[in-house]
Amino acid sequence: MTREQLHIVLDSGRISKQQIDGLVLQLEDEPLLVKVLYQKVLIEDKEGTFNASWTFDHLMRKKLNLILPFMDDFVNGLSELKSESCIRPIAHVCEMLCEAYFKKKNPEFVQNMTNDHLEKIMTACFDWLIGPMNMAPKVFAMTSLYYLGLKFDWVHPELKLVLEESYANGSTGYQNRAKKTLDKLAKMGV
Repeated sequence: MTREQLHIVLDSGRISKQQIDGLVLQLEDEPLLVKVLYQKVLIEDKEGTFNASWTFDHLMRKKLNLILPFMDDFVNGLSELKSESCIRPIAHVCEMLCEAYFKKKNPEFVQNMTNDHLEKIMTACFDWLIGPMNMAPKVFAMTSLYYLGLKFDWVHPELKLVLEESYANGSTGYQNRAKKTLDKLAKMGV
């Protein structure tokens, strides 16, 4: 697959889950196109479309390490995102990165993700958690922030405050994740 072919597929109207799966299979063998795909996410965010962000999320579920060569670009683009249709899958990618780094302690991520990367993810996640957004990005952000608080000690008390204030207004899924997160924080003495 070439860069041009990738753009043609992504610009061809809404793509199906089956088409995304096929695209992911092709992109797994074309690691240089992954950065191009992410750049397309940033463009689509401004256009109000989301083929690239959905494809990016599905690709990261299979081969998260493909993000490492352009981690700087990834984290620098987080603050640019405005469309919930793009933020939701990217928030999920942030959650996967935090799990790889903190929960799984995957050496590839621990060695290649800097404090600057983690801080930019943290900033975006707090923005998504407290912003006027649907619940899915908030749930992903909440989990990322829990993990980030294992490294940055000021995060857990702030996360606890936000969750306590927003709990009553959250969806059932949000409340379930918030309760689990608050229980984990309580066990840690936060």
